[in-house]
Amino acid sequence: MVTKLSRGLGIAVFLAVGLAIGGGATAQESTNRVAADTDWSVFVEDNPKECWSVSKPKETVNTRNGKVVKVKRSDILLFVTFRPGNPGEVSFTGGYPFKKESTVALTIGDETFQLFTKGEWAWARPEEDAKIIAAMKKGVDAVAVAMSQRGTRTEDKFSLLGFTAAVEDAAARCK
Repeated sequence: MVTKLSRGLGIAVFLAVGLAIGGGATAQESTNRVAADTDWSVFVEDNPKECWSVSKPKETVNTRNGKVVKVKRSDILLFVTFRPGNPGEVSFTGGYPFKKESTVALTIGDETFQLFTKGEWAWARPEEDAKIIAAMKKGVDAVAVAMSQRGTRTEDKFSLLGFTAAVEDAAARCK
């Protein structure tokens, strides 16, 4: 879990730098994007070597006490990250701090996976990464449902159009 936490923090720092430099740019507008396949993009970082496919949600709904509410969130992104010798790690950032000791339910088709949370990040358990990636390759969309520290329920729907090409590209770049 330390590895996943370190990676998540590394990506968070990368995103923060990209936002500072890009004046509101997102990770998908960063200069290290090497490919964009429909709704998914591929990025490569050389030091340390990391490659990832990433997407933004197509739909987002925020509710509190069953009512739709407007909330401020930073980048909302779903990732699959590779490093040399690593078969791929699934992570999600919801753009806000998650409720402590909560999980994010990631639903793809008729399968639901629980991602563990820390701060603004959520990760799949290592034994679940390959199962989630396989489901995403077969799926049409992925829906992440989470709870913020402030009690807001968020539901983010990601298109999986282009996912397979992007994730295979990212994996190949980090062998």
